[in-house]
Amino acid sequence: MVRLLGMLAGLFFGAALLWSFGNGAYTAITEPTAATAEAEFHRHPKEVRFASDGPFGTFDKQQLQRGFQVYKEVCSACHSLRLVAFRDLSQLGYNEAEVKAIAKGFQVPGIDPNTGEANTRPGLPTDYFPKPFANDIAARAANNNAVPPDLSLMTKARHEGPAYVYSLLTGFQNQPAALLQKFPDAKTPAGLHYNPYFANLNLAMAPPLTAEGQVTYGDGTKSSVDQMAKDVAAFLVWTAEPKLAKRHQTGFPVVIFLIFATVLAYMAYQNVWRGKKGNH
Repeated sequence: MVRLLGMLAGLFFGAALLWSFGNGAYTAITEPTAATAEAEFHRHPKEVRFASDGPFGTFDKQQLQRGFQVYKEVCSACHSLRLVAFRDLSQLGYNEAEVKAIAKGFQVPGIDPNTGEANTRPGLPTDYFPKPFANDIAARAANNNAVPPDLSLMTKARHEGPAYVYSLLTGFQNQPAALLQKFPDAKTPAGLHYNPYFANLNLAMAPPLTAEGQVTYGDGTKSSVDQMAKDVAAFLVWTAEPKLAKRHQTGFPVVIFLIFATVLAYMAYQNVWRGKKGNH
């Protein structure tokens, strides 16, 4: 009796599964998904290469310093790096005095030791990068009702993160005429900016990199919009995974060791069991 009930239950769930599959297939065939401007005009990130790419990738410290300079002079006005401390910049090749000078150039939240009231003070190497706005309300008021995201983990939080950041920064443009012809209601609202690399094509952030020479690099590199976008994207790869190069350096010897150990284990197995299997 129990076996019969089990068979009937199995048949019931199998029939339900087949019905659901068939109904879904019929709906997909007879009711095609309506086209949307986002689906048709959204683009995948551009092809771009970084020194940190691949299993043997490492960081180009000169590029990271240039990227930090772009962040400091352009992006930090709106975006925070709440998971990065000033002292972490020593990993980019800055010496102790330079790290102290960079930290001192930022105002961080503090407490007045005499009154106990909140105030601001020059940063110390042990401090983390401060938020550019006091709270989300202030951030929305300054950015067309949008809160600029923290950039610490941006290249990990987005698909194809480094390429996404680079593409977004270099992707601002006028809406294509074809888009407005096909989707008249998809006109970019006032205060927003069209960018095909953003999910819904329109974002509150105005183009942050607008002209060659916007940032003057200390190493003499020509600061085109394309170069600045690549540099800050590379810097954000580091903020998201500062141990990446070390992990790559450690990973390769570990893989070689595991392969060697596997071969030794197999040879030991063969030696121990040689001639014994046939005795059973």
